[in-house]
Amino acid sequence: MRKLYSMTRLLFTLAVLLLLGGAAAAQTPAPAPVPALRANVTVTSDVVRIGDLVENAGPVAEVPIFRAPDLGTTGAVATDRIVDAIRPHQLIGIDTRGLAEVIVSRTSRAIGVPEISGSIAQALAGQYGFGDAHNILVNFDRNVRTLQVEPNVTGALQVLALSYDPRTTRFDVTFGLPSSVELRRQSARYTGTAIETIDAVAVEHPVEHGAVLKASDLIVLRRPKTESGALTDINAVVGLAARHPLHPGQPLSAADLMKPEIVQRSATVTIVYQAPGVTLTLRGQAQDGGALGDTIGVLNTESKRVLQAVVSGPDRVTVGVIATRVVDNAAASPE
Repeated sequence: MRKLYSMTRLLFTLAVLLLLGGAAAAQTPAPAPVPALRANVTVTSDVVRIGDLVENAGPVAEVPIFRAPDLGTTGAVATDRIVDAIRPHQLIGIDTRGLAEVIVSRTSRAIGVPEISGSIAQALAGQYGFGDAHNILVNFDRNVRTLQVEPNVTGALQVLALSYDPRTTRFDVTFGLPSSVELRRQSARYTGTAIETIDAVAVEHPVEHGAVLKASDLIVLRRPKTESGALTDINAVVGLAARHPLHPGQPLSAADLMKPEIVQRSATVTIVYQAPGVTLTLRGQAQDGGALGDTIGVLNTESKRVLQAVVSGPDRVTVGVIATRVVDNAAASPE
C-alpha cells in the first residue's frame, strides 16, 4: 500500500513539473527583431530619420540624423557614418549586412523644359498679336534646367511677371507655385525670344529635277509665320514634280513645283489635230517638256514646221482649230 502511494505521488509531482515547465515556456518572450540597414532608401522630407535607414529601429525610428539630398537627387552615406550617428540613441547590434554605404534618394515633382516653354507660350497666346499657344516657338537665352519641387505640389506654373516686345520678339517671364516652398528658394525667371510659326512642307532628302514627290519624300517643319509663301498642306504637294533640284530643310513654295511632265523634251509624240468632223494624227518631236495641259512647241517632222500644241496624254499632244492652217499644210498623208 505504501509503495502504491509513493508511486502515485511521484506521478503527480512529474505532472506538476511538466505543467509548470510548459507555462514557463509559454511565457518566455520571443526574441526582438534585429535592426538592420537598408541598401536603398527613398525619403520625401528634407531630413533622413533612423527608421528610414534601419529596419526594426523601434522607438528611435522617427529621430532625424541627416539632412536629405536635394529634391530629385540621390546621395550615398557611408555605413560607418550611419552607425556613429545612431550610437548616441542606444540602438545597438545593428546588422550592417556587409554594406559599405546606403543609397538615399529624395522624391520630387520635376518640371522640365517642355512644361516651362509650354507655360510661356500659354502666357503669350492671344495677346501681343499671337494666336494659339501650340504655334508659338520659344527659344531661351541660356540652357534651362529642370525645376524640382515638392512631390505633393500640384497645379500649373503661375505667371508672376511677364513682358514681351513684338519688335524684338523678346520675352521676360517669372513663374511661381504658391504651395511650393522650394520654388521660392530658386529662380524661376526666364528670358529669350518667342515667335509665331506655321507648318511648312519640305523634302526629307535631296530630290532631282523632274522627280515626282511621294509622301515618304516629305516632312513638315515649323517656320516663322513671317516667311510667307511656304506650302503648308503636305497632301497638296504629293504627286507634284520638282521644277528644279530640291534640298532638305528648305520650305517648298509653289514656284518650286510643277505638274509631272508626261512629255519629255525631244521625245517623239503623236500630234492629234481635232476640228469639227475631222481628226488627223501626225508624228512630231517635242521641242519642250510638258505636263498635262501645258502648251509646248512641237516640230512636225514632215513639214519641218513648229506648231503650238497642248499636252493631252503621255507622248501625245493635241492641236485645235487655231492651228488649222499649219496642220493643213502638212496633212497631205495622214496616218
